[in-house]
Amino acid sequence: MTGRYDEHDPESYERPRRHTRPRTKERPTYTDAVDAVVVTVDRGRYTCTRGDGNAVVTAMKSRAIGRKGVVVGDRVRVVGDTSGSEGSLARIVEVRERTTVLRRTADDDDPVERVVVANADQLVIVTALADPEPRPRLIDRALVAAYDARMDPLLCLTKADLASAETLLRAYRPLGVAYVVTSIAPDHPADVDVIRERLVGRTSVLLGHSGVGKSTLVNVLVPDAGRETGRVNTVTGRGRHTSTSALMLALPGGGWIVDTPGIRSFGLAHVDPDHLIRAFPDLHGLTEQCPRGCTHGDGAQECGLDDAPPGLVDRVQSFRRLLASREDTRDNPRIASPESPGA
Repeated sequence: MTGRYDEHDPESYERPRRHTRPRTKERPTYTDAVDAVVVTVDRGRYTCTRGDGNAVVTAMKSRAIGRKGVVVGDRVRVVGDTSGSEGSLARIVEVRERTTVLRRTADDDDPVERVVVANADQLVIVTALADPEPRPRLIDRALVAAYDARMDPLLCLTKADLASAETLLRAYRPLGVAYVVTSIAPDHPADVDVIRERLVGRTSVLLGHSGVGKSTLVNVLVPDAGRETGRVNTVTGRGRHTSTSALMLALPGGGWIVDTPGIRSFGLAHVDPDHLIRAFPDLHGLTEQCPRGCTHGDGAQECGLDDAPPGLVDRVQSFRRLLASREDTRDNPRIASPESPGA
């Protein structure tokens, strides 16, 4: 029977049997490996761009990687056929240390974390002002994920030609969340320029539920992206999934954007309140005298946030709204008032 590897492939070497000394402790150095970035993943195949930007390489994980996951945005080293020619296949032999990791869980009671994107520094939360209606709870949960990952959040409000952004923005101004408002229409080119200025030179993840115009925005920013766009169902008010996998695209002028599939939930079982509040230095200082195990939420006994000065009261309320979103899984399309803890 023909073996899976030929005799010259280093992965064909037989593993030592139990209770025997390993043949050698030396590991391959892979001095000929080239740097690359993973731009999309599909059924065990990883599409990467070489560090020099001259080729798109298809690769698979080598045995040396083990069970470690490889995700979009990972900086890797690859060996083998890295020419990018049709039918070529390389191997990923190393995953560089990640600077940031955007995580989610399937549900709030799911202990298994799933890495969405690695090494991004900005989370762009794309939300339509109408058709479909905004879902503030989903925005809150995305903000929690951004702060937990130490990524800068940017609220991108689309379809401004259909509704005003002011009602929604009142709920997020106390948090100091940066925002842009656009209609993403051919007759509003200046709107796109404002968004582009926020993205150039950065690695940004675009996140949002289906139908908000995320793929349309990608096609405007990267004209040759060719992302499929869909319409909103007039009965359910929900969009149809058009993007089925995360895709990282080079942005003209510098930087990267990652288009992700539309989401309807964002599990936050992995987020620790003490870790989250560190993203708010002014509030974190108020919690230094909190009792051990304080949740910092509404009703927490002897929480330092209850003694916030008047200038920080609105900010504390907004922070506690984010905390509450970790426990409330309802996908409520109604825009609650900014004074409401459940907004």
